[in-house]
Amino acid sequence: MVSAKSADELLGVETPAWPMLKARFADAAVDVKVLPADDATSKNVLYRLQVTAASTLGAIASSCGALVLDHGWLRILGAGTEGLEDLATANGLGDPSHRTVPPGHLVFAYDVLGGVFAINHNDLPAQRGEVCYWGPDTLEWTPLRAGHTAFMEWVLNAGAAKFYRDLRWPRWEADVSGLSIDEGISVYPFLFTAEGRNISTAARKAVPFRELLNLNEQLAESVRTGAE
Repeated sequence: MVSAKSADELLGVETPAWPMLKARFADAAVDVKVLPADDATSKNVLYRLQVTAASTLGAIASSCGALVLDHGWLRILGAGTEGLEDLATANGLGDPSHRTVPPGHLVFAYDVLGGVFAINHNDLPAQRGEVCYWGPDTLEWTPLRAGHTAFMEWVLNAGAAKFYRDLRWPRWEADVSGLSIDEGISVYPFLFTAEGRNISTAARKAVPFRELLNLNEQLAESVRTGAE
């Protein structure tokens, strides 16, 4: 097993990715809110992830608590902030010196409906390093044919507008921007049902985000069990 690198080693790169990424926020096609994190927490998260600050993932983990984009529709995990867990905790990563194998995938972002974005290692239907999306409208993982850095560029270029065109409703911006970071939007009838396909006419309400994620997991398990 390769020995774990210290946080200082992971931070001590010639070309950290954060300055360029932060500059990109200024001309992004969507609004970007950078939530702060303290240095000690950021170092701890980076150490548990074992990625360098030269990578986009490492830059976000070591430089901010989270990124909130597109009126709050997307929440990109970093070193954690009140109401949103950090990248390492979200993936159950502890001390890397005690870790024998990496996780099958790494969750790094959520959307307001409880959708999940993850980087595949070896247990999702995608190439290694490819981003996949788990949607509440499909209850399945779908490969997005891009890595993490390309995904971030796509998001900053407003690529999500087309991606979510069937999951947004009139004046969604006002509804979503009024939420706190620990809230999401629950939809009924459920989005994966025929009755829930038109989100504009479905009932929508703000709920605790962890509650929404748990509900989505339960629904997916129920559908899997029923199909067996």
